[in-house]
Amino acid sequence: MLKSKCLIGTFLLFYFQFTFSQTGEFNYPNKPIRIVIPQSSGSATDTLIRVIAPKLTEQLGVALILDNRLGAGGIIGADAVAKSPADGYTLLVGATSWMTIAPHVYPSLSYEPQKDFSPISIFAIGQNVLAVPANSPHNSVKDLIASMKDTPSAMNMASAGIGSTSHMAGILLTSLSGATAVHVPYKGAGPSVMSLLSGESHWVFTPMQGPISLIRSGKLKALAVGGNVRSAILPNIPTVKESGVSAYDLKNWYGLLAPAGTPKSIIDKLNSSIVKISRLPEIKDHFYSQGAEPVSNTSTEFGSFIRDETERMSIIVKTAGIKAE
Repeated sequence: MLKSKCLIGTFLLFYFQFTFSQTGEFNYPNKPIRIVIPQSSGSATDTLIRVIAPKLTEQLGVALILDNRLGAGGIIGADAVAKSPADGYTLLVGATSWMTIAPHVYPSLSYEPQKDFSPISIFAIGQNVLAVPANSPHNSVKDLIASMKDTPSAMNMASAGIGSTSHMAGILLTSLSGATAVHVPYKGAGPSVMSLLSGESHWVFTPMQGPISLIRSGKLKALAVGGNVRSAILPNIPTVKESGVSAYDLKNWYGLLAPAGTPKSIIDKLNSSIVKISRLPEIKDHFYSQGAEPVSNTSTEFGSFIRDETERMSIIVKTAGIKAE
């Protein structure tokens, strides 16, 4: 009798293991994974995830579908993932704008960043850079602020959209310096940077990954970076703090998230892959060349980081007086 019970127990164990494997949790992944990028091609978010995507494919053994979902400063893409099945086959590239700024700018946001997503890991920290056209008469932050104070209605500030990181970075600068500019929101970081070349805008404060090649080629001029230390990529460019706006400090983060309720085994597997990738020398070199630093953490640490950044952004949004237009 005892032997029969043992045989039945063993059979049931294998049965349930097989059943769960068919749901995709135990043998995850067994089909392509879609990663939603809530910004345009060529944006900082897009550029950085495309650096690690080939390595993630190698780690997981399945194809990745990179899906650029544009609109509303990243909100449309984030909302799509929040409403997707929690099976690990639809992921979100999270960033400052739609994860920690949007809740304070849009009171009727269709998702709750801290409730509707399961954090996987952060994978990069990046700098913002204040750029102007190469032929701009402004050669420093001090020059730019002086012009904005003298002729505020004549100075156009480009951004990647209302509530975007570049919007926050620019408005924080004008707010803390007491200057004024005309905000011109574009549909993504790429168009906002290109507006400098066309003469539509006079300056932009944007993630460094977008304009770095134009700065290196001399088509744009960098005046400052937004972090509290200089960038190793542009060591001769001062911080905004060094340029006289002492309270300024704003960087960007990028991470991978899944819909809330995604099984822990799947989150852990994805986290392990990101951690391994972030330590690869070739990834570090590529990220550094783009003005970013590869980093990683546990899913729990990432969740705490998002919570802390959300609280910090609340203070900055209030200080800058940013509201949905």
